[in-house]
Amino acid sequence: MQRDLLLVDQLLSQIKITSNRENKPVTIHGSAKDLRCIGVGTDAAVFQYIHNPTYAFKLFADDKKGKIQIEASVYEVSAGASYFPKCYAANDRYLVLSFESGITLYDCLIQGIRIPSQVIQDVEKAREYARKNNLNPRDIHLKNILLQNGRAKVIDVSEYMNKGNDHRWEDLKKAHDEYYPLIEGKAVPSLLLETIQSCYNNRQSSSMEEFMKEIFKTKVLSPFRVPEEV
Repeated sequence: MQRDLLLVDQLLSQIKITSNRENKPVTIHGSAKDLRCIGVGTDAAVFQYIHNPTYAFKLFADDKKGKIQIEASVYEVSAGASYFPKCYAANDRYLVLSFESGITLYDCLIQGIRIPSQVIQDVEKAREYARKNNLNPRDIHLKNILLQNGRAKVIDVSEYMNKGNDHRWEDLKKAHDEYYPLIEGKAVPSLLLETIQSCYNNRQSSSMEEFMKEIFKTKVLSPFRVPEEV
């Protein structure tokens, strides 16, 4: 592993990450042979070394480096739970994490892959574990939960030291419980999901119930409506 880490460190030095305004995904500058980008977030991009795919390297934007040690400390606290990746090392530019296979819940919806109820239960247990260890599980959404052999893996803990409840998981769980049967097993267009996400981020209503009423008043979910009886 040590030899691979030294090689990857040299490869990562050829890449620069810059953050963008309005919480948009980072921009990647440069490239390196034998590194494959497997994820892009608002603070960092994640790479995999193709000759040793066991690990994932989360490379941070220059102005986000202050989050590296904070995130590493979260992984240290959550190391005893199977719901999260493992963190093997941290330096001034990136984290070395376990590579987690699977498909995000976002892609499950796009491809019409059924999301088992066990996944929802696992995320609830992951949140409970985090809270018991004085962490604040935030920013849990479709793109940072993996379906992995029928179970859930929460792959981003970067906000667990922040205060406050963003209610994203509570709203997502409520939407799953009440509305998922309408789309279960159906492929949902990515444009539809992005539209709903944009509406959610810019919503005027304070509750999930009011938000869903607003959505159903539009034509956004019309392909999944249950026909009215005549």
